[in-house]
Amino acid sequence: MLHVGLTGGLASGKTFVGHALRDLGCYLIEADELGHQVLLPGAEAYAAVIHEFGDDILDDDRFIDRHKLGERVFGKPELLAKLSSLVHPPVAKRQERAIAEIAQANPSAIVVVEAAILVETGSYKKFDKLIVVVCTPQQQMERALKRGAYTREEVLARLSRQLPLEEKLRVADYVIDTSGTKENTLEQVQAMYASLRSLSV
Repeated sequence: MLHVGLTGGLASGKTFVGHALRDLGCYLIEADELGHQVLLPGAEAYAAVIHEFGDDILDDDRFIDRHKLGERVFGKPELLAKLSSLVHPPVAKRQERAIAEIAQANPSAIVVVEAAILVETGSYKKFDKLIVVVCTPQQQMERALKRGAYTREEVLARLSRQLPLEEKLRVADYVIDTSGTKENTLEQVQAMYASLRSLSV
């Protein structure tokens, strides 16, 4: 089994690349989706996060409002570290469980784990190969604003706190540039998939 990490900056197109790889036959595990799951009512991190950050991060249906939670910890390293200590361990366990199940079912599988901070945390070293997705800072801004989740100021603040792209590229095995057309990005992904497939046989 080939274990591949997929990362990139905010709104760089890593989800698009991940989905394209899944369409080609890879198994895709999205860390952000696992993060959603462990914060659902009754899930591993739900009670601990409410205990730490209070009931006012809940919406009317008592689901954790991730935007409110994000605002609470953003720009406060000690609170972000606390949140990470509550969320990351159960996410890692779910990820390991999913990988183990895939390995058992298909020993020659290519498993792609998409996560934002693989390089920052050093966890990229656990993977056989690392893919870094890039585009221009202007495109990151435009794409992030188009999603409607952040204001311009929030996007700028997040971009300013991210690890410089050069440092991510230094440890990349593959680089996918999403600054062109979707067709161009898909061509790059197909070529990369052929390379990964040859390694997993």
